[in-house]
Amino acid sequence: MIKKIFCLVIFILICFFSTQSFAQQPEKTIITHAVSLSGTPKYKKDFTHFDYVNPDAPKKGTLNDCAIGSFDSFNPHILKGNPAEGIGLIYDTLLVSSNDEISTYYGLGARKIEYPKDFSFVIFHINKKARFHDGEKIKSEDIVFSYKALMNNFGNVLKKYYADIKKAEALDDSRVKFTFKTKNNKKLIIITGQIPILPKHYWQTRDFSNPDLIPPLGSGPYKIKSFKTGRSITYERVKNYWAKDLPVMKGRYNFDEIRYDYFRDAVVALEAFKAGLYDYRFEDSAKKWATMYNGPAFDNGDIIKKEIKHAIPIAMQGLVFNTRRPVFKNPEVRKALMYAFDYEWANKRIYFNQYKRIKSYFYNSEL
Repeated sequence: MIKKIFCLVIFILICFFSTQSFAQQPEKTIITHAVSLSGTPKYKKDFTHFDYVNPDAPKKGTLNDCAIGSFDSFNPHILKGNPAEGIGLIYDTLLVSSNDEISTYYGLGARKIEYPKDFSFVIFHINKKARFHDGEKIKSEDIVFSYKALMNNFGNVLKKYYADIKKAEALDDSRVKFTFKTKNNKKLIIITGQIPILPKHYWQTRDFSNPDLIPPLGSGPYKIKSFKTGRSITYERVKNYWAKDLPVMKGRYNFDEIRYDYFRDAVVALEAFKAGLYDYRFEDSAKKWATMYNGPAFDNGDIIKKEIKHAIPIAMQGLVFNTRRPVFKNPEVRKALMYAFDYEWANKRIYFNQYKRIKSYFYNSEL
């Protein structure tokens, strides 16, 4: 009898500890090189470069660009001050998007992305080659610092954007974990992967909340070469940029220098372009495109005016009725007003026949 009881106790203990061991098994995770909100990433783990770049493009020359207004800060991560145009060029992120896919991101600062099936957290494995411009290694504590610095200094807008992030923690020097408040939201992986990487060792002796014009330390493809306060800023390519040979960076950021000249308003900026003070511009005004892109530089071919077909989804424009007002509550009234709006006349007289009616809320996209 005693022997049977003893065997029974042993059996129960074995079952108990087996159950405990099983319960404490770490959750299986997915480890990948990319994450996509729209299906399977186009580029496999062993891809060498994005299809839309020339991996053998020469590294040289200067790109002259423009900006409107002025600047008085090199810190774009706080609400105070007006940050300089192009300042994002000096920073890396954990993930970077490809331009020939929808919402698909590949590892830059992160060499691997790890997450469970319910997307309740993400672990970024930091690339061991990742370095700041001073040669210091990028560590997980830098990512945690970056997240907290942005949360504490950029106001309610960013706090709302990061609202579903529960915490950020450094698991070790090369792994940082973001835990989320909600599950099954894959976009949170991308949101955390977009956080600019800031150097903790640089900022811990400085006031992060104070806008100034002291060139900060970064890890991106460019760094500040020179500037004239409020007038111009020039970035130079980092020759020993740690990520220059990564597949996501191969064939990109080829100019030795990128310069931004500031102009007080858009009209002056356009005239400066015609005078050859900067190299290119995009135009989003139908009236300007039809009436102001002319002159000797266009006639002799110094400036090429061209419409380029693109696959960028088009934002919807329309009239929104305040249905809380009695006059707009009746759907037939709103319908009548729509019929009364002469789109064809407006397009011809105001927009020089350059607009087209959209056919859906997701016009010019795969949807």
